[in-house]
Order: sequence, then C-alpha cells, then structure tokens
Amino acid sequence: MDFILELLKVTFLGIVQGITEWLPISSTGHMILVDKFLNLQGSASFISVFMVVIQFGSIIAVVLLYWNKLNPLKKKNDKFYIEQDVMSMWMKVIVGCIPAAIVGVFFDDFFEKYFYNPVSIAIMLIIFGVLFIVVENNNKGKKPKINSIAEMSYQTVFIIGVFQLIAAMFPGTSRSGATIVGALMIGVSRYAATEFTFFMSVPVMFGASLLKIVKAGFAFTGAEVVLMLAGMFVAFIVSVVAIRFLLNYIKKNDFKVFGWYRIILGIIVLVFSFV
Repeated sequence: MDFILELLKVTFLGIVQGITEWLPISSTGHMILVDKFLNLQGSASFISVFMVVIQFGSIIAVVLLYWNKLNPLKKKNDKFYIEQDVMSMWMKVIVGCIPAAIVGVFFDDFFEKYFYNPVSIAIMLIIFGVLFIVVENNNKGKKPKINSIAEMSYQTVFIIGVFQLIAAMFPGTSRSGATIVGALMIGVSRYAATEFTFFMSVPVMFGASLLKIVKAGFAFTGAEVVLMLAGMFVAFIVSVVAIRFLLNYIKKNDFKVFGWYRIILGIIVLVFSFV
C-alpha cells in the first residue's frame, strides 16, 4: 500500500462525504461511485467500514454547530437542570429513528450485498430527484403547516422516519434527501425539515458506524486506522461549511436544483454502467 497515495484518496473522499452528507444528493451513493475511480486500497472489511465510519466526522460537525439545541443539560445560577424542550426534541428524534434502526440491525448486510451498486444508486438518484421537483412544484405558493420541530407530532416524525428507512435500504436515495422529501410532503417547512434531518443524523450515523466496527471485529492495521481518522477529520471540516451553506441557501431557494442534479447524475451513471 502506497500510504501517501491512499491518504490523498481518503482526503478526497472526506471532501465528497462532507459535501454530500448534508446536501440531499446521497453521500453513500457518491462515495461508492467516486471510489470506483479512486479504487481505495485495503482489506474488504476496511473499505466497507471506512465508507460508513467516515460519516462520524459529519456527526461531530452537527454536534458542534447545534450544541446548545442538542444538549439538554443547562446551567442557571450555578445549578444544572434538564431543559424539557430539548428532551422532547430527542424523544421525537428517537421515534423517527426507530424504523431505520430496526432494518439496519437485522438487514444491513442484505441490502449492502444486493443494492450497493451503480445501477441501484442511479435509479434511486433519479426517483428522488423527480420527487424533489414534483413536491416543490406542488408546494409552490402554499404555507407550511409545521414551521418548527416543536410543532411536529410523533406521528409526523414517525412518517419522516419511514422515509429515512428507504434511504437506509437503498444507497443513492440520500438520508437527508429522503427525510426532507417526506417532511415537505406532509407540510413541514424546508428549514424545520432540514434541521430535524440534521438532528436525526446523530444517532443514526453513530449507530451505523459502531455497528460496522463491531461486525468487522476491530481488525484493522495501524495505517488503516490513520486513514479512517484522516477521512473523518476532512469530512468534519467540510461538513461545517456544507451545513452553513445549506441553511443559508434554503432561506431563499427551494430544493429543485438538487432534484435536477440527481436526475442528471443518475442518467450519467446508468450510461456508464451499461456502456
């Protein structure tokens, strides 16, 4: 293994992960497709784990940027207390994560074996690209019924969780893309949908990373561990920028541009897959 070359590869993959994890264009799909060209070297277990664990850097970015909203432990007059609004938000996040968690624990290997390929990725890129455009056109001129996470009912967050389940099963869907589409369809505002997607990512991506590492048995070389850490660090830095960009972007724009990007990319991938 040429360590310097592999370090450059994981750096580029970290950049791709940091951008695509938060923009609704599928980080897993992009990572798999990019690696087809980069051809990251290492054991099969290392590459499989790397593609998931690199997302941990993106989790840290969310925790850093949203620490005040995510941390229920507050301090006032030298006394600590639990803020109930934050605990309520976490309960909603847990409910939203239940569908994906069940499928991830019991069927992760099945879906990775049969659907983690360019054709499946391309199909899901196109399907959800079309959905973004259709949903945004349908919502044009309508006022959202739900404008904050506090206004979301448990039924609402469970429905969003079902859409996240689709992303857990089929790479190319985009976890953020699926949850945002689902939220927009049931009347949640773009900003609230995006924030809730960020918060749901914390337990989902942490759990997925831990599950992958446990299944691999921690059987990695020192060089592979360094490469994973490097990828996570780059993903963290780029994620901070990507999250801030997306939040500013959706204040004045809709998601249709991401829908068109997904459709075009999906068509390109299909062409390359069959030629």
